[in-house]
Amino acid sequence: MHIPQEKDVLDHLVAWGTAHSLIRTMILTSTRTRPDGSVDLLSDYDLILAVSDVRPFAFDTAWISDYDQPMVRWSDQGTSYDLATYFRGVIYQNYVKIDYSIWPVEVLDRIATEPHLPAELDAGYRVLLDKDQRTAGWKLPSYQGYIPAQPTGEEYEALVEEFWWGTTYVAKSLWRDDLAFTKWILDQDLKIVTLRRMLEWSIEIDHDWSVKPGVLGRGLKHLLPAEIWSAFASTYVSLDSEETWKALDRLIALFRRVALAVGSALGYPYPQQVDDQVSAYLQAIRAMPSREHNHNHI
Repeated sequence: MHIPQEKDVLDHLVAWGTAHSLIRTMILTSTRTRPDGSVDLLSDYDLILAVSDVRPFAFDTAWISDYDQPMVRWSDQGTSYDLATYFRGVIYQNYVKIDYSIWPVEVLDRIATEPHLPAELDAGYRVLLDKDQRTAGWKLPSYQGYIPAQPTGEEYEALVEEFWWGTTYVAKSLWRDDLAFTKWILDQDLKIVTLRRMLEWSIEIDHDWSVKPGVLGRGLKHLLPAEIWSAFASTYVSLDSEETWKALDRLIALFRRVALAVGSALGYPYPQQVDDQVSAYLQAIRAMPSREHNHNHI
């Protein structure tokens, strides 16, 4: 696989933007602008195109092929400062992935008047092209965007309860032999939503709240102590009822361990009563005859 070098990609894009009358500003963001050395061959090019008219970019796809021939595409839209914005993600046949964010130029003016950069830009940005000098007064990135803030006691307690709430769905679904839903709750909701946040707080405590974690657990293996990562990895099992019960046990033990350490470091009490009562509830469900067994005896 031959992937073009960053300089060649950016030179091509800047030349295209310079020649395109509607493109007024071109800004590179995210991984390729951060000083932490996390860029690799497969890193995306996250590119903001600030344009004087969004319609040709939002409702016509021909421009996407100006860089190279697309292999696969994905689209979305949103808002920024109450103005419509558009996302066009493209992987090209030369293996370059570019995530285009299409902004009306008015968004740049709004940013210039704000006391702080939005997180997307504060995490890192590089102006590649600015025909009208709209970014001239912008603040420099602090590279603090998306770094988790220290939770309050209420936020800590709420996350612990959210985890224990989710465990009840795993137990009930296992009793019902509804394994697809069980796996979703266990592997996505409990691990990637709740446990991940607790693990990130633990990482931030160890790094003085200075690390930007990756989205949805990205990079966790490199940020966690090896022992914690090994315990986390052991919670992924096959689509088997008994193995899933054992994985839930390991997940609960890991969450409890990390949550107690985080609470101790932050001076927050761990909700032990919730732990005790829900643990007993889970064990009661585990001891029940299966629903299939009950149906067979009706």
